[in-house]
Amino acid sequence: MKRKSLLFTFIGIMALVLVACGGGSSSSGDADETSVVGDDIEGATELTFWTFAGQHVDLFEDAAVSWNEEFPDRPLKLVAETYPFDQMHNNLLLALQSGSGAPDLADIEISRFPNYLQGVPQMLPMNDHVEPVLDKFVEARFDIYAKDGEYYGMPTHVGASVMYYNTEIMDEAGVDVESIKTWDDYVEAGKQVVENTGKVMTTVHTDDYLPMFQMVSQRGSDWFDENGNLTLDAPDNIEVLQYLHDLIYVHEVAELSPGGQPHAEEFYAYMNEGNVASLAMPIWYMGRFLENMPELKGKMLIQPLPAWEEGGFRSAGMGGTGTVVTNQTEHEDLAKDFLAYAKLSEEANEKLWTVLGFDPPRWDVWENDVFNEDNKYYQFFGDNIFDVLLEVREEINSINVTPYTPNVANEFTTNIFNDALRQQTQTPEEALKNAQKTIESNMQD
Repeated sequence: MKRKSLLFTFIGIMALVLVACGGGSSSSGDADETSVVGDDIEGATELTFWTFAGQHVDLFEDAAVSWNEEFPDRPLKLVAETYPFDQMHNNLLLALQSGSGAPDLADIEISRFPNYLQGVPQMLPMNDHVEPVLDKFVEARFDIYAKDGEYYGMPTHVGASVMYYNTEIMDEAGVDVESIKTWDDYVEAGKQVVENTGKVMTTVHTDDYLPMFQMVSQRGSDWFDENGNLTLDAPDNIEVLQYLHDLIYVHEVAELSPGGQPHAEEFYAYMNEGNVASLAMPIWYMGRFLENMPELKGKMLIQPLPAWEEGGFRSAGMGGTGTVVTNQTEHEDLAKDFLAYAKLSEEANEKLWTVLGFDPPRWDVWENDVFNEDNKYYQFFGDNIFDVLLEVREEINSINVTPYTPNVANEFTTNIFNDALRQQTQTPEEALKNAQKTIESNMQD
């Protein structure tokens, strides 16, 4: 399986924007939250930062405090503003394309990033900071935010997909989770779970396409190829959907997810009650366990995903946010240096774990002492989290994100999963081929 470059396709400005951008360095309308670091430092240079994720502010606040302590000759005042997801992305896009009103720094979610790379990107490349340390990172995470050899977005995590096993159920079933090497092994283990415990091996989600996407990416496929051609009905994709179908209706080791997705309250409750033996999701899903499934503390073990064939990839990189420096900053050197400090340095990547609980994209820190310190994640899942990540760090394909990726997501949750899995009115192949035609028609409009 070879790594793929992220696809960027030209798209127009959104036809409808609810809130227009004005001048200055603030998004139109009041921010949900605004925090300031360094306001009391005389001569500090102000940098504005927009985000849609309040949790990310914690990381940048921490970085600003450390920066001012370490570089008193270059003090900064960080003004971090958190906005609703759509408002922030829409206003940022309009500000960049109009040439006025953008912040110095901004978070851009992975599915929106292609919007900002149309034509000549209105962001500053970070190559001078990235290239010297790129070999220390999971490079696929930088490919997502790159164009024509220029790196614009600094990643927030790897988002490595793993398998979460309920060891209480697996032990009762007599299954050694380390013996599950392939997805075929997974089926056989599932049959043992059902027979010996009466529980299901897993559930299949029908209102979220990410769980299937990670299995597709894992085998080197995607929804689009490198040239922007829709490949939704590719043979590999059909086989993955058929596999999910067969888990339920042929092998009878799975059932449809309560609530339809891994973020539904009904699903949390079902998992929390100990009804499901395993779940494939990215490492950032650990937080969902802590917040919503506390009864599973000490019962869940993290392992690599089963491979599609012996020696195949055992993970995928799902989700992500890239932080950028906009070309409207009046403090280019300071903004770029600070972003590198907050996202690329060893200490910054340690903080991605200690402050946010994310798997840092800089893999060479994963064996540092801070990752051995006891915390709530180790207490919940055991101490092998980064051992697993080190195993799979080179087994993550990049993904192709295009302006039509949301169309694909919508087709999955409204038609494909319903037709192939819930209602079974179409075969997986028929459902994907019909969706291919629908989206191709939209792409031609």
